[in-house]
Amino acid sequence: MSEVSRLPLGLSQPFDCSYRPEKKEQLLIVQSKMTPAHFEGLMRLGFRRSGSDVYRPHCPECRSCQPVRVDAARFRPSRSQKRVLARNRDLTWTEVAAPTEEQRRLYHDYIRLRHHDGPMYPPTDEQFNRFLPCPWLPQRYLEARLDGRLVLVAVTDELEHALSAVYTFFAPELARRSLGVLGILKQLELAQQQHKAFLYLGYQIDECRKMAYKTHYHPYQVLVTGGWQAID
Repeated sequence: MSEVSRLPLGLSQPFDCSYRPEKKEQLLIVQSKMTPAHFEGLMRLGFRRSGSDVYRPHCPECRSCQPVRVDAARFRPSRSQKRVLARNRDLTWTEVAAPTEEQRRLYHDYIRLRHHDGPMYPPTDEQFNRFLPCPWLPQRYLEARLDGRLVLVAVTDELEHALSAVYTFFAPELARRSLGVLGILKQLELAQQQHKAFLYLGYQIDECRKMAYKTHYHPYQVLVTGGWQAID
């Protein structure tokens, strides 16, 4: 951890917050070459990544972003989550280590139809390449198919002691299958199979309805002043 604390950091200029429009956002950005070990140490301190960039919110007037991680060993699906698993038993699963053109097309469809009112619209190939792949970090792209057609991708970073859920996207017309929930459940299943301690889910923002799903996987922990606090 001491090695992580010595990494040089920069501070972005303030910009409009994507989740609380009335607020300004700033980011602490790591200005150093990164390794998986460095990154895992930084994740314990609340950092995330976007592409190769490692960052943490550092907003002067707001502390809404709370890092969340699920205790993978103790996680058990709720009744509603078990119904999601049962509803999707007809899907077949594979995984690849790098993004594909088929995934890119699904990503474009997902952003166009599910997030047309957000900062990621309109989707572009450049955005996809800048956001998901990371050259210094092992990744898994979990794919679910329905009758051979790709309908879900869960992008996961693989660390020594944990997995990190980067992004999940799916066929928008299949929303009733709760594929976003399914993607998290499959990553938790993978974490348990690999005996990982945690699945990191990113930032929970209580004021943002789209973030509410991150506290539906129990038991989870939030990073507060003083360390990670368990929520059962």
